[in-house]
Order: sequence, then structure tokens, then C-alpha cells
Amino acid sequence: MEFLFTPTAEEHFERLPLQVRKRIATKMRFYAKQPDPLQFAEPLSGSHTYRFRIGDHRVIFKVLHDALWVLTVKRRDKAYQ
Repeated sequence: MEFLFTPTAEEHFERLPLQVRKRIATKMRFYAKQPDPLQFAEPLSGSHTYRFRIGDHRVIFKVLHDALWVLTVKRRDKAYQ
């Protein structure tokens, strides 16, 4: 499986400090290589989206066409607003 960013998620990701981006990218590659990446994810109620918790950040995503589509990347205190 691969992970791809929506334009909005890419903007959020690019605004993050370099060290945080590296950490998130490393974890996302790890999750994408797993046979079932959803075993590491939490489903979000009321939608078909999931989240990965990576440090103080949340990666909100959907699974479409055998890919993890990242919808947003935000700090945990801003992720659910």
C-alpha cells in the first residue's frame, strides 16, 4: 500500500518543522508497508476516516483504491476542530 497526500494535507505537512515531517514520513512508510495498516489506526466516529497518532500530531486519512489518502496532518489539540 502507498500513502498519498491531498493538496490540503500537503500544505499542512509542509508547514511542520523538518524533524516532525521526518518522523511522520518515517511512520507513514512503516504503516504503508504493513499487511493491514488499519490495525495501527483508530476509526473516527461518524465517517469512513481513520487517524494515526504520531507523537503530538494526528494524521487523518481514508483508504481508497489500495492507498492511504492523507486528508490532514495537525497537532492533536487542533486535529478534531
